[in-house]
Amino acid sequence: MDKNRTEGMKHEVKGAVKEVTGKLTGNPTKEAAGNIEKHAGKVQKEVGKAADHARDRDRHH
Repeated sequence: MDKNRTEGMKHEVKGAVKEVTGKLTGNPTKEAAGNIEKHAGKVQKEVGKAADHARDRDRHH
């Protein structure tokens, strides 16, 4: 499994926690930062999936 998949998931979870914390405390800056980190984690996770897919395809050819 590509490192980007695990790192992306970690950022996704961390960002979601920050986002909820920002909502609960009324801190729009923390909420926005969490939202950005969450979405960056999703992108990173997809990059990892694509790398895994490419690696698997290369192994079969």
